[in-house]
Amino acid sequence: MTNIDEDRLRLTSEELSDDIYSEEGAIRADVLALVGAAIADRDVLFLRQNVARLHESELGDLLEAIQPDQRLALVKLLGDDFDLTALTEVDETIRMEIVDQMPNAQIAAAIGDLDSDDAVYILEDLDKEDREEILAQLPFTERVRLSRALDYPESSAGRRMQTEFVAVPPFWTIGQTIDYMREEEDLPESFTQIFVIDPTFKLLGVIDLDRILRTKRQVKIETIMRDTNYPIHADMDQEEAAQLFEQYDLLSAAVVDDNGRLVGVLTIDDIVDVMQEEAEEDIMRLGGVGDEELSDTIKDTSRSRVPWLLVNLVTAFMAASVIGLFDATIQQIVALAVLMPIVAGMGGNAASQTMTVTVRALATRDLDIHNAWRIIRREAGVGLLNGVLFGVLIGLVAGLWFQDPNIGGIIATAMLINMMAAALAGIMVPLLLDKYGADPAVASAVFVTTITDITGFFAFLGLATWWFAIS
Repeated sequence: MTNIDEDRLRLTSEELSDDIYSEEGAIRADVLALVGAAIADRDVLFLRQNVARLHESELGDLLEAIQPDQRLALVKLLGDDFDLTALTEVDETIRMEIVDQMPNAQIAAAIGDLDSDDAVYILEDLDKEDREEILAQLPFTERVRLSRALDYPESSAGRRMQTEFVAVPPFWTIGQTIDYMREEEDLPESFTQIFVIDPTFKLLGVIDLDRILRTKRQVKIETIMRDTNYPIHADMDQEEAAQLFEQYDLLSAAVVDDNGRLVGVLTIDDIVDVMQEEAEEDIMRLGGVGDEELSDTIKDTSRSRVPWLLVNLVTAFMAASVIGLFDATIQQIVALAVLMPIVAGMGGNAASQTMTVTVRALATRDLDIHNAWRIIRREAGVGLLNGVLFGVLIGLVAGLWFQDPNIGGIIATAMLINMMAAALAGIMVPLLLDKYGADPAVASAVFVTTITDITGFFAFLGLATWWFAIS
């Protein structure tokens, strides 16, 4: 018997569940080896006793860590014991790779055990034909709820909401409500609020569970319910909904349709996922890589990066053309060729700092028309201060390096000009793009870099040409 076989026999589900991660937070190598060996040996008993009992997030991490051929084999070996919720924890590429290999009947059977928001998350990426076939196999009520959620726009609150909630009429007593929750089997697994509705399902108010537990049985719901101050419209963008949760410290919120009728509920666990997704999306877009994922193929990754690299190539030629205007000066003074990348590089870095802060502030709505000019003045002041500081520093270094105070003065002045331009470009470009409906996270970097390169080269070489012409 090999060491892996012996370890596998000793390994219990509790050990695997409690300690599958290394100190760095990755799946342990020995766990991957054990699971891989079990898959290769088609050891269904081991996989069902250990892997199938993992938490959905742990199973998702495991699916991302093992080899692609092992993923499909693992899902097939687990069969009905595979927790479909784990697919909400993996990259879209991996999720589609697995779902495409699963029979629609198996997906439909598993969908019935999921929360509605998780079910929608999986169904929304399927082909229309497969999605309709899966929905047709579900009970009527569940099919209607999921179909209605799928009709809402992508990345909206309606797509993120759970359609399972607890709602009662205002004339019920606390005792009736408690008895209903005890006896009704079709309730959400966990909830913190009970919603109050009229016969048309129009939202009237809400009651927290702790308030119900502290109130006498004979008291009517309408006497202790409170207004729902922050109902979320089903068409609202999920990022806006997340901002409401953050602003008002919500744990859950009612989701309503155009007529104010209760259609679902958003919970804090979904909002945490939204915040993470939106933050990752902004970071990826700032880098010009769109919605690229680690599991993407070489071809897909290259395709997602090429468009912005082509735009960068065009802007690079624009900056190079500015240098070409001063080729005679550069030929006479070699020091200019050595030093000019410093001016452009420092400006680009300074602009990136301002741009990153600005794009994030626009995304979180901390920056708007009311405080824009104050922030612009602040960034201009920062650009001036940093321009003087680094201008003096690089001027002294360049002057001593080339034994020419003229070179030091020229690059110091150019540095000041470009740092000011970088600060203003870093905030003005995202603001203008946002004003005219473009996504500042996607387009800002190219324009800002172009501005700082052109300004830096033109200021440095232009000043040098002018100074040495008059001296």
